[in-house]
Amino acid sequence: MNRSILCFGEVLWDAFGDGKQPGGATMNVAFHLMQQGAPVCFMSSVGNDKPGSELLEFLKDNYLYNPLIQRHKNLPTCQVTVELDDKQQATYVIPQPVSWDQIHPDKKLTERAAKAAAIVFGSLICRSDVSKNTLLNLLSDTKAMKVFDVNLRHPHYDTTTIETLAAHADVVKMNEEEANLLLSRTKGDLKDKITEFHSKYHVNTICVTRGDKGAIVWHDHVFYEHEGYPVKVVDTVGAGDAFLATFVKGLLDKLPMADILKRACAVGAFVAGKRGANPRYVEGVAELMETW
Repeated sequence: MNRSILCFGEVLWDAFGDGKQPGGATMNVAFHLMQQGAPVCFMSSVGNDKPGSELLEFLKDNYLYNPLIQRHKNLPTCQVTVELDDKQQATYVIPQPVSWDQIHPDKKLTERAAKAAAIVFGSLICRSDVSKNTLLNLLSDTKAMKVFDVNLRHPHYDTTTIETLAAHADVVKMNEEEANLLLSRTKGDLKDKITEFHSKYHVNTICVTRGDKGAIVWHDHVFYEHEGYPVKVVDTVGAGDAFLATFVKGLLDKLPMADILKRACAVGAFVAGKRGANPRYVEGVAELMETW
């Protein structure tokens, strides 16, 4: 049985005030899946420039490079400015257009998607028609579990695209702020909003992360909650991506949902306590595994 996971989306440089680190929501998910021993195929595009070459070297060093990753002849590699507030919560300034705005169809990519156990994708990659149409064609030609990571980065999304992606999804992950934004007209608490989202899009599994308050999941008509783990936050960049990687692997491993949620919250907290989106687990694997 094929258990490979296709992660389709952006790869970029996260530029902090004191340097830059590789990032991009879907690449971060792929990075954490790889660390957890899951077979991953990452698909994106970089520019034909020095930052692009440096990202490819990072991907090769971390076993995420494959020949499907495209290089755009004209558009640059993406560099995002990361701004942290006094609580170390991150906001992002994302340039446009960049190389991953134009990921073109590829026969081998279609074949890989058709054989995948899961496809992970986000909304940011769909801000341009080229990459969006490539993704939608992949989703239409596969029986894989489709995992939609909602990334509402103003002004890089629209309601129609979010609805289209949700309609394709088997699993949707968002944070509480995004849930409140997408379901602002729904009365009641967060559970009411999640129930309304399920009623509208018929998604079987809906996960909402709540920062230091953990996460809540609707799965097979049952709610699961975890209160999260206390951590001294260094920055929140990539914490949700690490959470999602762990969540997806747990689903594919057919673990009990309560255990999946516990592990995902643990890895998310671990990343929030480190600088950048992709700390290696060896840097704190003992403290991480204690929660499992």
